[in-house]
Amino acid sequence: MPSRKFADGEVVMGRWPGSVLYYEVQVTSYDDAAHLYTVKYKDGTELALKESDIRSQSSFKHRKSQSSSSSPSRRSSSRSRSRSRSPGRPAKGRRRSASQSREHKEDKKKTIQETSLALPVFVLFKPSENNTKRYNGEPESTEKNATSCIILEQKLKPDLEIKRVLEQYSLRSRKDDKKKEEIYSEKKTFVAVKPIEKVPTKTKEMEFGGRIGTFMLILFLPATVLYLLLMCKQDDPSLLNVPPLPALESLWDWRVFGVILLWFFLQAAFYLLPIGKVVEGLPLSSGRKLQYRINGFYAFILTAAAIGVLLYFQFELHDLYDHLVQFAVSAAAFSLALSIYLYIRSLKAPEEELAPGGNSGYFIYDFFTGHELNPRIGSFDLKYFCELRPGLIGWVVINLAMLLAEMKIHNLSVPSLSMILVNSFQLLYVVDALWNEEAVLTTMDITHDGFGFMLAFGDLVWVPFVYSLQAFYLVGHPTTITWPVAAAITVLNCIGYYIFRSANSQKNNFRRNPADPKLANLKFIPTATGKGLLVTGWWGFVRHPNYLGDIIMALAWSLPCGFNHILPYFYVIYFICLLVHREARDEHHCKQKYGLAWERYCQRVPYRIFPYIY
Repeated sequence: MPSRKFADGEVVMGRWPGSVLYYEVQVTSYDDAAHLYTVKYKDGTELALKESDIRSQSSFKHRKSQSSSSSPSRRSSSRSRSRSRSPGRPAKGRRRSASQSREHKEDKKKTIQETSLALPVFVLFKPSENNTKRYNGEPESTEKNATSCIILEQKLKPDLEIKRVLEQYSLRSRKDDKKKEEIYSEKKTFVAVKPIEKVPTKTKEMEFGGRIGTFMLILFLPATVLYLLLMCKQDDPSLLNVPPLPALESLWDWRVFGVILLWFFLQAAFYLLPIGKVVEGLPLSSGRKLQYRINGFYAFILTAAAIGVLLYFQFELHDLYDHLVQFAVSAAAFSLALSIYLYIRSLKAPEEELAPGGNSGYFIYDFFTGHELNPRIGSFDLKYFCELRPGLIGWVVINLAMLLAEMKIHNLSVPSLSMILVNSFQLLYVVDALWNEEAVLTTMDITHDGFGFMLAFGDLVWVPFVYSLQAFYLVGHPTTITWPVAAAITVLNCIGYYIFRSANSQKNNFRRNPADPKLANLKFIPTATGKGLLVTGWWGFVRHPNYLGDIIMALAWSLPCGFNHILPYFYVIYFICLLVHREARDEHHCKQKYGLAWERYCQRVPYRIFPYIY
């Protein structure tokens, strides 16, 4: 095994990816397995570089000074010799003078280019591209609008073309050509092994309390779901009135487990239907882009049609209320089995397919967070499928069953106003998510988190059985609200939805096409990754306006349940904690990814979720 050349904390010169330019960096760590150095640039950007892409400062400066001093001396001596030549050799002298003139112009142009590139200036880029091939750090103007990039690109095209022609037809000595060939071969070698640079290394910073925390969560999350459902079944669902633990045989029914399997595979069949468009996700560490079929809304329509047929033939969907605990236990068992399968298959997955946050080497932690990033069976993406289909559509079905159960138990000809509000608000949320299904491809769940117990349990158990808690609560604890109160709650939900949807649409449209004339008024801060950080619109108001809209809607879902008990407000309390924690994770990742640009963004937009509060 080769020995390590550079020590942690050592200041060296690191090559910027995709170029032959070197910048001053500091070595922060070294990965023995991948043989990669993690270095930090002056703007805060951290990258993994090979040892061949790192030079010591002394050797770099020596080569630079030698190159800069040799060329002028040769030109000086050549000029002196040319002036002292005999008149009998004018042709050779003139030929040499022409060559020197070209060399002088080219060296001068090269010196200007090297000087300008050495300065921390912004290089033209397209914010929609996710690449690290361009360095951004403009001190004079840190904000740009979406149309300025196109104008600058058009202005710089002639200069780029001139540069290409000069490089192609330059007249240099063979020694200079040899140096250029070596640099070019190094560049080709760098590009060829570029995927290796982005291979996920061992996870060093563990979240959720590390191994002990994730182990406790594996036990705590199922117990929490069971506790909440049992509390809702009590006449007095106060926090101090702990429900008795039911008999174990009453928690399990093989027929219920069969229904869970049938539901899962029915949604999988809808997912495999050749309807809906196929889109590409964000680039993976290898540069490859996975394809996804966008047909979640069609699956919802087909599911609604199937439920309608069952109700037409007098299928008693309201019985789900009496067996909801059994359904939750069966779903938890299925998610556990799926998580075990996912971890076993991830042990044979290639290194580049592992999740950056779930490759710690510790079984419990990787099992919980997910070891493999995008587990697939053929073209069937398990994580993407579970993200929206079984749990989200199942949530709507459970709500409908609770509405029917309320009507039957309380002998109502129409549902209560509270139940109608809860069902309507949450139905709008689910339909919106399925209609804008493509937007989920840019979320942290898809791009960063692996598919393990955390997402499997969350998608298949937590979402359908905890998010439907308000409807489940209203069946056993009916709450009467007046029309003015209902109108005020509806307005609150509409405000939250408007913030949530407009903020997400603004972000997604900017990522898809930053040159859209409709977005010309938006300003952004360029980053070293090629993306732009919006500082106007909703994203200039707070850093996560979509989280703010989510929390407002969560409050509107709980208000129809009244104020007799805190249990129906568990969702909004949990959701605030979840989004605050997720915001902290986003903050950490963005600071590492965008460096100095993220610090500028935080100065421009100081509030994270709640304006003037947090």
